[in-house]
Amino acid sequence: MGTRLFFEHESVFNHYAASHRHGDVLQTTHWGKLKGTTGWDYYPLAVEDNGAIQASALILARKLPLPGQTLFYSPRGPLFSSLEALRKLLSAGRELGHEKKAILWKMDPPLPAGDSIWQDCCVEHKLIPIDTGLNFEGVQPRFIMDLDISKPLDTLLEEMKSKTRYNIRYAERKGVQIVRSIRKSELGVFYALLQETAQRDKFTIRPLTYFESLWDHLVENKLAQLFLAYHNDTPLAASIAFRLGDKTWYVYGASSNSNRNLQASHLIQWEMIRWAKGLGCKVYDFRGVSGDLNPDNPLYGLYRFKEGFGAQLSEYVGEYDLPLDTLRYPLWRKGLAFHNWLRAKRRS
Repeated sequence: MGTRLFFEHESVFNHYAASHRHGDVLQTTHWGKLKGTTGWDYYPLAVEDNGAIQASALILARKLPLPGQTLFYSPRGPLFSSLEALRKLLSAGRELGHEKKAILWKMDPPLPAGDSIWQDCCVEHKLIPIDTGLNFEGVQPRFIMDLDISKPLDTLLEEMKSKTRYNIRYAERKGVQIVRSIRKSELGVFYALLQETAQRDKFTIRPLTYFESLWDHLVENKLAQLFLAYHNDTPLAASIAFRLGDKTWYVYGASSNSNRNLQASHLIQWEMIRWAKGLGCKVYDFRGVSGDLNPDNPLYGLYRFKEGFGAQLSEYVGEYDLPLDTLRYPLWRKGLAFHNWLRAKRRS
């Protein structure tokens, strides 16, 4: 087995991610190029055997506010086909990290909690599990909701909660229309709704230019789709879905404060599910929810919304750090803890 960077054969690298059962858009070079517009470099590192990739990691690298120091991060990676290939990949990533003066390599593969191969490799390579809590403190969600969409559409509807099914049909009866956008200019409609949602739910959002880059790198390469919900030409909801291989992810969602009784958010989800199924996808990933299913949790409503469509809760292994600079890594952890404390204090 050998390792190399696949800059000259990115399509081969991306094909491995698309065909892998745990593959993700965030592990393609298209995502690396998108992140390149926000100050990250990317390295498509892979292990190959007899010309076939056996493990891969899209490594994002960003300079830290320390002279010459960088951070490595593989969102929803690495991917691997065997323990031997994973070992080889981690060793190669460690070497690349030393070359680029990385303090650590952060990773959060979409593997089920307790995955034995991953746990064995973590012990062998001294990866450190990061406690990100039960809510959304991690970079990527640890608890997600998956829906099996290999079943017929009628069956999917029948298996939804009755209230969810009613809301979908109610929106249809009231004349809500879902549009699959083919014009980049319609990102303005999405962004206005996203700003409205962010103000209502008190979270920060990226600038419009980021979503314009997302369009260029993902939508134009058929890895993402923008959906808009209208009623009498008034935009009520918007969503962006990612798609790779046989899986679709609901990534961004926004809705208006007006006419919420028309249930546009339910109908837009149903249209995205139908779209994904039409492309041959077998799984629709509603993405993150809290792992705390106490009804008193402010995030419980998000779980109930996604559960209403028949989605099932899954837990991933979570976030891990591979320290590459053993002297500076403890300082990084302390600095990050202080940063998170300060940010939480400002929010409160």
